[in-house]
Amino acid sequence: MDTIKDYSSFGPAYRNFKVREEAYVPEPVEEFSGDNPFTRMAPIRGELKDIKFDGTYPYLDKSLKFRIGHFLVYLILWIVAFPVNRIRYGLKIVGREKIRRNRALFANGMMTVCNHVHRWDMICVLQAMRYHKAWIPMYAEPFRGKDGVWMKTIGGIAIPEERSGLREFDKALEELHREKQWIHIFPESCSWKFYAPLRPFKIGTFNMAYRYALPIVPLMITFRPRIGWRRLFCKGEPLLTIHVGDPIVPNLDRPRKEETARMRDLAHKTMLDMAGIVSNPWPSSID
Repeated sequence: MDTIKDYSSFGPAYRNFKVREEAYVPEPVEEFSGDNPFTRMAPIRGELKDIKFDGTYPYLDKSLKFRIGHFLVYLILWIVAFPVNRIRYGLKIVGREKIRRNRALFANGMMTVCNHVHRWDMICVLQAMRYHKAWIPMYAEPFRGKDGVWMKTIGGIAIPEERSGLREFDKALEELHREKQWIHIFPESCSWKFYAPLRPFKIGTFNMAYRYALPIVPLMITFRPRIGWRRLFCKGEPLLTIHVGDPIVPNLDRPRKEETARMRDLAHKTMLDMAGIVSNPWPSSID
């Protein structure tokens, strides 16, 4: 019988949190909210720019300046960030053969989902998916800060704050779908640094998959203790492992509401299983 470890003592956000013996859970580095799993913990860096995310904002930038920047950012990722991630955070990838095995499913595009627990988690996702380029719908507010240019250039698409922007946002997604692109979403909606439990998912992710008939690949980032020569830097930060799950294919013969709930619940359960979580503080949804 597996040994189960209980981490309820870590605080309200870890209530009834239990994992299998082999799972590693880092101590909390922040005071997480025990009531609202969608509390935004990461501060927006720098002075905020005056940008309106309405019908005039270019959600899918086609300018030459953006194209050059997009190419250069991915070049830097391939040459610098990916090797550094392997060295600095000891990134390990588990289950990547599932991508190769199911390649035919992704011929018309795909979606991925992952827990949002690290500043470099999108880099982990890109490495797990064999360095493919991705487009990432994100909260608009951080685009106004210091990291906004980076977020947009890597493929971030701001989710409109005003109703007038919804049509242009939808047009951008329609175009990406026509081009059979890869879309990534963090369904927990905001980042909680090194938080081991899995938070509830926003249903919009799975509505999008149903709408465009896209398979979803669930990924899960877990942690390992920092050992050996890697203890010389990034002290107090765990090492990272990213797990790749089997694709979840939408059944378009079922009603949208039922099918999106099924996909959400299955993705959540798959990620819990990959992380070795046997009792989680949160359900798959609180919408």
